[in-house]
Amino acid sequence: MDKDFHYNFIEPDKTIADFVENLGTFYNSSDEPKEVVIIPDGRIDLFFSQSSIEAFHVTLIGLEIYPEQRQILPKTTVFVISFKPIAVEYILQTSIADLLNTGKKLSNDFWGFKASDIQDFEHCCKKATEKIKELFPKKTDERKLKLFELIYSSKGEMSVQELSEKVGWSSRQINRYFTKQLGLSLKAYCTILRFRTSLEHIAQGKLFPELNYTDQNHFIKEVKKFSGVAPKELSKNKNDRFVLLSVLKGK
Repeated sequence: MDKDFHYNFIEPDKTIADFVENLGTFYNSSDEPKEVVIIPDGRIDLFFSQSSIEAFHVTLIGLEIYPEQRQILPKTTVFVISFKPIAVEYILQTSIADLLNTGKKLSNDFWGFKASDIQDFEHCCKKATEKIKELFPKKTDERKLKLFELIYSSKGEMSVQELSEKVGWSSRQINRYFTKQLGLSLKAYCTILRFRTSLEHIAQGKLFPELNYTDQNHFIKEVKKFSGVAPKELSKNKNDRFVLLSVLKGK
């Protein structure tokens, strides 16, 4: 356990749950940078952050498709909104197709947030919730809402064909939408979501596949692909390097 690294993640208010998966904050209280591994989780993150080295800034992070080593700078405070993919079109009103495993800086006054705001997590959660509610679309494509509901409830295990049939939207159109908005196919996204669900099992010490993997080797191969290490090493999570796993273990 890293005593200099503190975090808190909560589920959003039900009024914004169609678009937001969780709200969180983390703080590196050390005078040294913290080494972390960012792994794919199927979410789009909006970071409001400040450190002893960098001034307050806002960053939109796209989907991760492979693990990546990053540093959390000394004395860094971050407030983060983790969005579901449908929010890209309806709340963020942009495309993140060009942001796979990367991010882009937004204006420092994005959504009216200031450096002082991120010192108070509860205040940030309220402010973000109200802003997102202001941005609610007048009309939402019911097919898209149902599609993402099914993707999440099936933990990424429902086939593209089955999703297409249940939603009443052709697989070709769905993949065009995913590629345009998110930069990857529906199948690729579902694979990431299945991995993330497996991560929840690994956090509980279950090192064998609980989901629809062909066999143990397939499971290990996919865990390595998305985390860089085998399930056993991932579960140890030395020094809280895998932040997402630390959060899942803390639930």
